[in-house]
Amino acid sequence: MSKLDGKVAVVTGASKGIGAAIAKALAKDGAKVVVNYASSGAGAEAVVAAIKAEGGEAIAVRGDVSKAAEAEALVEAAVETFGRLDILVNNSGVYEFAAIGDVTEEHYRRHFDINVLGVLLTSKAASRHLTEGGSIVNISSAVTSIHPASTAVYSGTKGAVNAITGVLANELAPRKVRVNTVSPGYVVTEGTHTAGIAGSEMEAGMVAQTPLGRAGRPDDIAGVVAFLASDDARWVTGEEITASGGVR
Repeated sequence: MSKLDGKVAVVTGASKGIGAAIAKALAKDGAKVVVNYASSGAGAEAVVAAIKAEGGEAIAVRGDVSKAAEAEALVEAAVETFGRLDILVNNSGVYEFAAIGDVTEEHYRRHFDINVLGVLLTSKAASRHLTEGGSIVNISSAVTSIHPASTAVYSGTKGAVNAITGVLANELAPRKVRVNTVSPGYVVTEGTHTAGIAGSEMEAGMVAQTPLGRAGRPDDIAGVVAFLASDDARWVTGEEITASGGVR
């Protein structure tokens, strides 16, 4: 019997990168998975196909988590399709770095709407269905402890996610629902390739500062999330696990 047999999970922003790896890892451990996406339907369907090819169950559901109605519909799709909800992984997020002199209202609102409001709205919707043994895992970032330049807005969103995790851990604890955070360091994804970071001098510099001596991979993060979602972490709540190869 796999660790997550009988469980149902929603993973936001799961059409690629870390989110896709998380969805596949949860499915490998036995969960039925809702693969959420905002724009890349083809990517989400590819993740679903990969899960089904391994014998798992999954569906793709479009939804902008920064909009209350769409966050609610995402959660309801999970319950209607699979009959329950046990795990929510708040992975949806955007990042665009800007020096303080270049910060705009649009830059701020886009980041906070998706990275923070999205976490609140999906957690609100999920909390109506999560029962004893349920788990919320929020994806934050190691930037909150290393404070790189030109990340004031992005780092601010992730600092907010860390605080929200602590509050919800206390708020949902009487119902025996756990809430934790995983904070990745630098991870090579489609996004880092698109941004020109992968293979760049910037990447080389980040790897040079990483004690374990390499860039992260999506599956490095997915394994930590799968642990927190499982009963192996039954006594873990309100925690932040930094998965960064040792970067502090």
